[in-house]
Amino acid sequence: MSADRLKRLLPLAVIAVVAVAGYVMFGDRLTFAALSENREALIAFRDENYALSVLAFIAAYTAIVGFSLPGATIATLTGGFLFGLFPGVFYNVAAASMGALIIFSAARLGLGERLAARMEASPGRIARLKAAIDKNVWSVLFLIRLTPVVPFFVANVVPALVNVRTGVFIVTTVFGIIPGALVYTSVGAGLGEVFERGGTPDLDVIFKPYILGPIIGLCALAVLPIFIRLARKEPIA
Repeated sequence: MSADRLKRLLPLAVIAVVAVAGYVMFGDRLTFAALSENREALIAFRDENYALSVLAFIAAYTAIVGFSLPGATIATLTGGFLFGLFPGVFYNVAAASMGALIIFSAARLGLGERLAARMEASPGRIARLKAAIDKNVWSVLFLIRLTPVVPFFVANVVPALVNVRTGVFIVTTVFGIIPGALVYTSVGAGLGEVFERGGTPDLDVIFKPYILGPIIGLCALAVLPIFIRLARKEPIA
């Protein structure tokens, strides 16, 4: 393997090593129970050092996402718990987007450019698939962001593997994760009452009909351009 190839793969290797180490060290610590136990200390620190709390939270959340560490959902809840729905959702979206960009950039640098070139040079279905993604990239990226069943890590890596432009990735990530971020930040903002009852938050709320319905509507809106092309009998690839 060439030195240039090793340099390209180094960021991915670092992420993989940190992810494994993080899972071993923090896998059982970044939990709802840990948030409940430390809530008073977190609130006290926030009240005394608000600006520092925001910066520390965004940095920690970015690292959790960027290095695929456990605890992303807990981090989102914490953002709502400490900072409320607004501006908590803005902090959550900013941190998650920056973390996503770290993974995307590492995967694109290490694998994306070469893999995309091979897909374009391949005969038959693979080349047509790459062409279809390129032509409908906005719809495809918004769809995988809006669909709750697509893991966040997968939604960060797949665009890199087909060499999506960084600007397109950033825009679709920021706006695509807002609906889910609003839901979970809202849950986090209500954790005070949950803690008082000694209960646990309902993290399946995103699958409730009154939440899932609008998200499905957004998914349909995302793929509308593809349906329009099909209706006009235009090629989608």
